[in-house]
Amino acid sequence: MTDSWILPDWPAPAPVRAAVTTRLGPGISLPPFGRFNLGLRSGDAADAVNANRSALQQALGLPAAPRWLQQVHGHTVAELGPLPSAAEPQADAAVSHLPGTVLAILTADCLPVLFCAADGSEIGAAHAGWRGLAGGVLEATVTQLRAPREQLLAWLGPCIGATSYEVGEEVRAAFVDPDAGAAGCFAPTRPGHWRCDLAALARRRLSAAGVRRIHGGGFDTFTDARLYSYRREGARSGRFASLIWLD
Repeated sequence: MTDSWILPDWPAPAPVRAAVTTRLGPGISLPPFGRFNLGLRSGDAADAVNANRSALQQALGLPAAPRWLQQVHGHTVAELGPLPSAAEPQADAAVSHLPGTVLAILTADCLPVLFCAADGSEIGAAHAGWRGLAGGVLEATVTQLRAPREQLLAWLGPCIGATSYEVGEEVRAAFVDPDAGAAGCFAPTRPGHWRCDLAALARRRLSAAGVRRIHGGGFDTFTDARLYSYRREGARSGRFASLIWLD
């Protein structure tokens, strides 16, 4: 991990490239957004965000502009190519088998998950906050990919860590009611509240969906000042991007 980028440590095949931005990248956003906010819906100036997005493409040598999504904490999966459409698709995940396509997920505590086929033939990316995770966004992404599930790799990107993420009964029930074994991903704190391990929940759901090659995890956006955190910074938090593309 450098100050500007996190490069996933996973055995992805050669055609697959991936990177995660930080708030210290080569951008122009002003406080409280750090230098490199990439979220247009975060309250930052649109001109600054668009300049940052252009700087991102140049700094990483991306083959095309990232395909940004209008994320709504759902489980819709868009199938995308390298050419942008008139509007950002309303979806919380995307897949592609076309070279030159750059998939992008914006987060600031939610869990980004990157996918690729072991033969390098396709990629995917998903935005998994607790609502999307409970609603099946990871399973929907796996279903949309063409490769057999045993041939898929997944990488869990930076999200809020279990020691920093206290939730109420609604969140715990969303996972434990349909899957009693998910209770192991929650630790009680005070009456009606638990620490929630988003990454562990994602691993559990991916494994149940037939994905065995799961990498990443171990981050905490709340305690790492290089990463945006909505829980730490509130409504004025920026967003960082998790990107995956086929060269």
